Amino acid sequence: MADFLQAVFLGVLQGLTEFLPISSSAHLRFFPELFGWGDPGAAFTAVIQIGTELAVLLYFRKDIWRIAKAWTLSLFKPEYRGALDARMGWYIIVGSMPIVILGILLKDIIEKDFRNLWIIGTALIVMGLVLGFADRIGKTDRQVKQMTLRDAGLMGGAQALALIPGVSRSGATLSMGRLLGYDREAATRFAFLLAIPAVVGAGLFELKEISDVGKAHPGEADYGWGPTLTALVVSFIVGYAAIAWLLRYVSKNSYTPFVVYRVLLGTAVLVLLGAGVVNA
Repeated sequence: MADFLQAVFLGVLQGLTEFLPISSSAHLRFFPELFGWGDPGAAFTAVIQIGTELAVLLYFRKDIWRIAKAWTLSLFKPEYRGALDARMGWYIIVGSMPIVILGILLKDIIEKDFRNLWIIGTALIVMGLVLGFADRIGKTDRQVKQMTLRDAGLMGGAQALALIPGVSRSGATLSMGRLLGYDREAATRFAFLLAIPAVVGAGLFELKEISDVGKAHPGEADYGWGPTLTALVVSFIVGYAAIAWLLRYVSKNSYTPFVVYRVLLGTAVLVLLGAGVVNA
C-alpha cells in the first residue's frame, strides 16, 4: 500500500510540474530524497512521463494535426508556405533542435552531475528571478502570428537550459518569450507546442528503461508495475488539468506566484542541504 501511495504522490508531482514553470525534474529529485523514499529511478520516471506526454498530445491534438497538415502540404505546394500553421511547423522544428542535440551530447552529465541538489536549488532560485524579471519588463504587444524563425530559435535555446534540473522547460521558454515581447498567453501556448517534440522524444528515448521497472538499482526505490502504472494514470489526469488551468490563468494573471514558489522551494532545498537534512 505504501508503494501505491508514493506512486500517486509522484504521479501528481509529475502531472503538475511538467507544465507549470516550476521544474518537474527538481520536484522528482528533491521530494523523494526529503521523504527518504530513494530516487524513483530512470525506469519509473520514463513510464510516468508517458502520462504527461499523452496529456499534452490529447489537449493539443487539433493544433498538432492542423500544424502537421499545413507543414506537410507546404513542402509540395508553395501557396501554403506563408500560412501561420506551416510556419509554426518550422518554428517548432528549429526551436526543438537545441534541446535534442544537447540532450544527446550531455546525457551522462545530465543524469549524474546535474542532479546534484545544490545545482537544483540554485537553478530554482536564479531562473525563478529571471522569470519574474522577464515578466515584469517584457512588453505584451506580440502574438504567435508575429513570430519569426529567430524568435523560435531563441526560445528553443532557452528551452535547452531545462536540461539542468531546476531550470524548468516551460519556465525558461516563457522567460525568453516575455523578453521578446510576446503576451503571456502567446508565450505559454508556444511553450507548450515547442515542448511536444522534447517531451515525447525524451519519453521515446527512455523507453529502453521500461524493461527495468521493478529492478531497483542502488539508491533507487523498488517500484513494481502496479504502482508505476498507477503513477502514469495519475500524471495523465493531473497533467491534462494543469495544461487547461495554466492557459486560462495566464490570460489574466502574471507569473508572480510561480516566481515566489520557485524562490521559496529553492531556498528550502539549500537550507536543508546545509543543515544536513537531505543529501546532495
